[in-house]
Amino acid sequence: MAGEPQDDCLFCKIVEGHVPATIVRETETTVAFRDINPQAPTHVLVIPKAHYPDAASLATGAPTLAADVLREAKAVADEDKLESYRIVFNTGAGAGQTVWHAHAHVLGGRGMQWPPG
Repeated sequence: MAGEPQDDCLFCKIVEGHVPATIVRETETTVAFRDINPQAPTHVLVIPKAHYPDAASLATGAPTLAADVLREAKAVADEDKLESYRIVFNTGAGAGQTVWHAHAHVLGGRGMQWPPG
């Protein structure tokens, strides 16, 4: 069920403290941690603590929580002193989503190309 922790979800396990992560920020509603396979000098994932399988379901089911994720993405960029950065939400396997818990990638610290891939 949307919003409820899922036993088989890696990010829910990080939220619960059962899987270690390098946490850089935490609020009442979000957790931000370093990506284990960084694609840029700054590569942080910002996730809602509540489980939503992707960005679309998060935006539809909990728009205030989606705004919290974006606000924390900016806070991560500010803490890493990024003048410019990219926020990426992969939604669906064809877009590269591999963990079915909504998350924003905050990427920065190097030039970004367009189109991204």
